[in-house]
Amino acid sequence: MKIALMNEFSQAGKNAIVAQQLNEVATEQGHVVFNVGMKDDNDHRLTYIHLGIISGLLLNSGAVDFVVTGCGTGQGALMSLNAHPGVTCGYCIDPSDAFLFAQINNGNALALPFAKGFGWGAELNIRYIFEKAFTGVKGQGYPPERKASQVENAGILLKVKSAIAKDYIDALNAIDADLIKQAIGGSEFQKCFFEQAKDESIINFVKSKL
Repeated sequence: MKIALMNEFSQAGKNAIVAQQLNEVATEQGHVVFNVGMKDDNDHRLTYIHLGIISGLLLNSGAVDFVVTGCGTGQGALMSLNAHPGVTCGYCIDPSDAFLFAQINNGNALALPFAKGFGWGAELNIRYIFEKAFTGVKGQGYPPERKASQVENAGILLKVKSAIAKDYIDALNAIDADLIKQAIGGSEFQKCFFEQAKDESIINFVKSKL
């Protein structure tokens, strides 16, 4: 699995802590992590609005399979990511959230609070979250006796979101061009995107905005 890590400007100082835990868990499980920013306060500036844009680009293009992100509360990142077609983001504050989201909702992104409740032992909590998020087969349902209905409903929700969403390129073109340009301006995002993306229409869109 290819996993992108990203966070916005107010929590840039937490990036190294989160990246260390994510990389350790990912390495143990055979996954690859792309840290697309912000790595520190001097990195290319991103808000939680930009996180949604680049998550959509990375996931819909096939550049990555999963996104780990967040902001101060995690709520802004959650809403921003879920605004985009092809992105199903869950809110996660503890390991059980990660496990239940993976099994019941089977999404492709997690939003974490990197300020609220981020105190003593935070790195341990984050590590355990990643272990539960990426261990085993996803989408198995929980508890087992409700597996069938949960799997069915997760699939229905994806179809509903797809039905009400615009064509992805049309949706991107409807977003303010300056927001797009700022979102895709980071060197680490561009490296990950252009080396890993598979969808030519999305690749051409990004090229046209640079």
